Amino acid sequence: MDKPKYRRVLLKVSGEALAGEPGRGHDFAFIGQVCAVVKECVRHGVQVGLVVGGGNIWRGLKDGGDKMERSRADQMGMLATVINSLALQDVLEQQGQPARVLTSFAMGPVAEPYSQAAADRYLTEGKVVIFAGGTGNPYFSTDTAAVLRAAEIHADIILLAKNIDGVYSADPKKDPTAVKYDAISYDQVLAGHLQVMDLPATSLALENHIPVMIFALKDPRNILRVVMGERIGTIVEEETKV
Repeated sequence: MDKPKYRRVLLKVSGEALAGEPGRGHDFAFIGQVCAVVKECVRHGVQVGLVVGGGNIWRGLKDGGDKMERSRADQMGMLATVINSLALQDVLEQQGQPARVLTSFAMGPVAEPYSQAAADRYLTEGKVVIFAGGTGNPYFSTDTAAVLRAAEIHADIILLAKNIDGVYSADPKKDPTAVKYDAISYDQVLAGHLQVMDLPATSLALENHIPVMIFALKDPRNILRVVMGERIGTIVEEETKV
């Protein structure tokens, strides 16, 4: 593994993946492993943007439910992503990897407000850029935020690190005959209602011609394997290639 396949990537990590037991808070040992691999990617010359969810702290729609007004619940979720972003920044910097958190809304001394120019400059300088606060608007997921930022920074690919190792024809936990795809088109994802990302995120990725690689984060080194061109997980593209 000498030369990376991708020059600039957007890595999306769920908040739940960073959680300690029982699914809340932060597992800093695991976060350290993820950050060490991200640092190694940068060392290979890959520019890394990162979006993290907030589900280990608060999930707006799920946790708020009918107990809160939706917009306010979603705003709490956006703040949760900022907390996770600051945790990732701190661990990266402890490991000697410069990182910057850019937020979708002003947060004073906490982090710098997002701008495309700042993100591009920091990425070019070899810093990891962590995009916090989702899109800054309620009713949009961090998947949509990841695609939006990927489009704005002209990322070559979105790396969707999940708790499952790819895209299946059905839920493999419920259907033992479910088939895993090595590659699938956006049209197939939309027609089959397959759970890759939510509909706004999927549509935005299709419109901006951005491929998405879905793979398991259980082994954080899968991040490096993907950027170096190994075929693991499932790639979603405009048209599948034989």
